[in-house]
Amino acid sequence: MSSHREAPEIAKDPVADSTDLYAFVTPDDHGTVTLIANYIPLQSPAGGPNFYEFGDDVLYEIHIDNDGDGRPDVTYQFRFTTHLRNQDTFLYNTGPITSLTSPNWNRFQTYTLTRVEAGGRETVLGRDLLCPPCNIGPLSTPDYPALAHEAVHSLGGRRKVFAGQRAEGFYVDLGSIFDLGNLRPFQNLQVFAAAMHFKAAPGVNATKQLNVHSLALQVPIDELTRGCWTGSDVDDPRSVIGVWTSASRRAARVIEPGRGKESESGPFVQVSRLGNPLFNEVIVPMARKDEWNALPPADDKKFASYVAKPELAGLLPVLYPGVFPNLAALDASGKPRADLLAILLTGIPKGIIPGFQNFTGTTEADMLRLNVAIRPSTHPNILGPLGGDLAGFPNGRRVFDDVVTVELRAIAGVTYALVATYTPDAAASVVTDGLTPASLGTPFLNTFPFLGVPFDGYHHPAH
Repeated sequence: MSSHREAPEIAKDPVADSTDLYAFVTPDDHGTVTLIANYIPLQSPAGGPNFYEFGDDVLYEIHIDNDGDGRPDVTYQFRFTTHLRNQDTFLYNTGPITSLTSPNWNRFQTYTLTRVEAGGRETVLGRDLLCPPCNIGPLSTPDYPALAHEAVHSLGGRRKVFAGQRAEGFYVDLGSIFDLGNLRPFQNLQVFAAAMHFKAAPGVNATKQLNVHSLALQVPIDELTRGCWTGSDVDDPRSVIGVWTSASRRAARVIEPGRGKESESGPFVQVSRLGNPLFNEVIVPMARKDEWNALPPADDKKFASYVAKPELAGLLPVLYPGVFPNLAALDASGKPRADLLAILLTGIPKGIIPGFQNFTGTTEADMLRLNVAIRPSTHPNILGPLGGDLAGFPNGRRVFDDVVTVELRAIAGVTYALVATYTPDAAASVVTDGLTPASLGTPFLNTFPFLGVPFDGYHHPAH
């Protein structure tokens, strides 16, 4: 969760493993959209001597669909190159790193950012852009915020880009949820936990004080929408874009005997992707997770049956006896979950939520859908539309949105009442893993790249 180690094969390849995707109208520049794709999950800050970095052999991409066919109309590609200043030291740095060009920083990365349009036109937006180092500690990186700020590159035309380490912004009680679906605030009602006399308890954030690597991009709205649309009509179909991220590797990999090196060749093959949080993690069955990672959103009709009747919706009444009787009856009826199909695969049509729609058409595709005509809220709510804030998930996703609670409540039946005559169980509107952004241990930023300063290894307590 959100997409950390979500499939058997990609769990073995963290450098190409997408963890979270965010897309939102930039709060301090409403004419732009901020896109953030995170990779390399569950980083311990004390990662030396070989600190975390992007893969030179990985093609990282953020895709935008603006005509609803589940295929990219605009793609931003990131390609990385690793440089070594001193061949004769084992050290990542040989002294304090006080700038991105410090001679003390031995192993550093640069990248090229390219914009690719559906017709094949490519535009290089930046070359030899410097990443910041990892946040090592007070001696090696004495002013890390300054280093990170130096790594925010302005590309002209209101565009900005950042690629580097950030604090993990996704909060989730992994340790409890994957222990037979236990939710600590309600574990006194969970069948296995109740048998062991567990009492209700606060959630525990398993990702607290961990880091990720982020690809963050701020671009004008008219570079993403169909026909360069920049209107204010929420109901206009051109106001909605679909976003997903992917990572690809070359088709052939050769390990050279006796040299400790490997080479790759052939076309790029997709090995990871992410649109909506938790889709592959919780919706797709284990046997098909790797297949899902290899396909484009345009092929997601193959997985629609798992959305129409999600396994977790059937498990909740079993794990919490007597708590979800209406959900149990809905699941037993065999009726497809039209609410979840809309939220995850087509977007929500107009007329269901007043003043809101993010419908992209009938093509079923897992994409993070953002209506760019809905401006940022002056009073944000981490539950998005469930909390009366139309600018939050599932209208795109902001860094602070509580996607675990939103999706738990949707699966529990709260949103089914929007599309059918149905009374949600009382528990459906309060179910949660019990966490908020306060559990992260560091604040989000108010400006680009929005995710917080990564934790350093010196001050990091052992988990």
